Amino acid sequence: MTDHRSSIDPSRPSIARVYDYLLGGKDNYAVDREIGDVFKRDLPGSVAIAFANRAALIRAVGEIVTTTGIRQFIDLGSGLPTTDNVHQVAQRHAPESRVVYVDIDPQVLVHGRALLEENDRTRVVPVDVRNPEGILTHPDTLELIDPTRPVAVVFSAILHHVNDEEDPAGIVRYWRDHVPSGSYFFVSHFRSGDNPETAEAERVLQQTFGRGRWRTDAEIESLLDGLELLAPGIVPASLWRPEAVDDPRIGGGEQELTVWERLIAAGLARKP
Repeated sequence: MTDHRSSIDPSRPSIARVYDYLLGGKDNYAVDREIGDVFKRDLPGSVAIAFANRAALIRAVGEIVTTTGIRQFIDLGSGLPTTDNVHQVAQRHAPESRVVYVDIDPQVLVHGRALLEENDRTRVVPVDVRNPEGILTHPDTLELIDPTRPVAVVFSAILHHVNDEEDPAGIVRYWRDHVPSGSYFFVSHFRSGDNPETAEAERVLQQTFGRGRWRTDAEIESLLDGLELLAPGIVPASLWRPEAVDDPRIGGGEQELTVWERLIAAGLARKP
């Protein structure tokens, strides 16, 4: 087994570790916190993007497991393990659920290997999300995923890190064409707000990582072409099938959300 610890570079920021820092995690280095602090200091309130996204993912996984017979998930660009990972949410409702996590960040892979030791229904596949065929045909994927049965494909906060010239729609299309009817697709994505906050956040990510693309609701929906987009469509993540809680912002709709909460969208689609 490859030891990915030797390839972790604490001098270079990692998208996964910055995200971990914004969520309050401890698996990050000073260089990651420096980038995260740009968001905390210069873009106050932007951390809400990470929390709104995570909450929508948890709701989506719960929704899929409790309303469909799907018991297998592929989480693309999964990032560092945090509270309520996909397998924890799914197995809470259906213990037989199986999850393949996909990421190429060395630190994610180290933590993923540790995850395997405590849960034999998870695998970590170290293949770039831009290589969907490599993911689908990887031995660890084939060991856990039955390609003849519906699967939930999770694009949580990953497609906005795929630049236009890297064909994000083609990535989704590959999965659409290679999974059975009845499969589900969850997507969350930076949502263009046509405002200074969007422009500055996009600038920071592009300058740091060379990627980070805000897209409009229509552009996000077009990524799911050929799939049946389920209600309520592409909406701010906080408004995607919110839990029945006494939250006046949710009751009031999008205008009650902060500018940052409006900058992350979510949607769920089904392959007919």
